[in-house]
Amino acid sequence: MDKMTTILQPDHATIPGVSEPAESRAARRVHGLSDRTIAWLFVAPTIALLLAINIFPLVWMIRLSFTSLNLSMSYLPLRFVGLDNFSDILNDEDVWFRLQTTAQFVICSVALQVVVGFGLALLINRQFRGHSFWTTIILLPMMLSPAVVGNFWTLLLQPQIGPFNYLISLFTGVPPSSFSMTGQVALAPWTIVLVDTWMWAPYVMLICLAGLRSIPDYIYEAAEVDRASAWRQFWSITLPMTVPFLMLAVLFRAIENFKMFDMVNLLTSGGPGSTTELVSITLKRAAFEKWRTGYSSALAIILFVTVFGAANIYVKALNKVKQR
Repeated sequence: MDKMTTILQPDHATIPGVSEPAESRAARRVHGLSDRTIAWLFVAPTIALLLAINIFPLVWMIRLSFTSLNLSMSYLPLRFVGLDNFSDILNDEDVWFRLQTTAQFVICSVALQVVVGFGLALLINRQFRGHSFWTTIILLPMMLSPAVVGNFWTLLLQPQIGPFNYLISLFTGVPPSSFSMTGQVALAPWTIVLVDTWMWAPYVMLICLAGLRSIPDYIYEAAEVDRASAWRQFWSITLPMTVPFLMLAVLFRAIENFKMFDMVNLLTSGGPGSTTELVSITLKRAAFEKWRTGYSSALAIILFVTVFGAANIYVKALNKVKQR
């Protein structure tokens, strides 16, 4: 009886004039696609979004860098100037001075962050009692936005109401209102370095902590068998095996500090005078105060090529260190 029922049951796929169910057709179409095609179907929207957000503005900026576009005089016809914008930038002494200021800031801030971050990592790696609590406290600054940090430290550094000057006065005896950390030429650059270190040294600590905890315990056990001192273990085991992580931290922080804008803009706005005017602030003023769109586009391309080229050279050096 079951066989007879099966034979009499109509087959839509073989009876002429009867359409195949929609679910079956869809399943057959999907089943006919390769895994590569299905993967591209899922990835294609993300790639299209990235192209629209990243690639198109970059291409448009490259196009504008060869023009004389000035938004304050947008009524003038757009004129192709070739490499004139790049030539003006490379021959501008002010731009070279801003690049020098930026390089000094990057070197000082990254060096201090590496020293402080590595020291904190060595301390946290001991896993003393309550180390989880103190790790959370140390990581709090990097969880804040740079805008919040800039406003927060602006209030702290106020000569009249800020507690920072009173704290310095407590140890030095100097009147609190006699100096301003953000208003004096000698102190303003170091103020930015200190605030940036306060915020991002925990980030370096995390990278160094990962490197310290990746060192196998048996290496230290073998060193103890050989009666190596703690200082000898640090120089022969700890430091050499964490060098790749330190270099990685330097790479990340140098790239971020080279293009840093918001914290410096909130703390000093490039002042006093132009003492703390980084090249990112120069770019902002050229683009949004002087409205020299073509000139600022060329400056942005020069900065991008500089950072990209330096990062590639540094990554090659990092890979050679890893291969040792």
